[in-house]
Amino acid sequence: MPPAGPGLPPYLPAAPGGPSRLRRIATPAGVLAAVVGAFGYVATVDPNQPGHYPVCPMLRFAGVYCPGCGGLRSAHAFAHGDLAAALGANALAVVGYGIFAVLWTVWLVREVRGKPLRIALRPVHWWGIGAVLLIFTVVRNLPFGSALAP
Repeated sequence: MPPAGPGLPPYLPAAPGGPSRLRRIATPAGVLAAVVGAFGYVATVDPNQPGHYPVCPMLRFAGVYCPGCGGLRSAHAFAHGDLAAALGANALAVVGYGIFAVLWTVWLVREVRGKPLRIALRPVHWWGIGAVLLIFTVVRNLPFGSALAP
């Protein structure tokens, strides 16, 4: 063991086996608690009633639905178990809920097994996500895509 120099803390060896399982799942559990709390708030404070949430600035100033428009109404309907209303308010948000659930589950399983989750998206993936958001935004603002409008 190397000696501690002046002003340096003494050498402490790493714990054998790494962090405990409880410590490894603390972060995924905290993220899930935050998401459940947010959905719980949106479930109790109805976004369909005016005055509870701010208006989308894109819709207010440009008159165009952004990719997030209807997201709170979608979350409210989803929290109440109304999948049809959630899809009608913002179908892309519902797809996002599913992607989050799958990624969170994979994250938790990997943490329990002691293998950290690493998601390395290449630029082509980011461009693809941007393209989906752009296409969704354009289509929901055109007459033939009005079914995607909130």
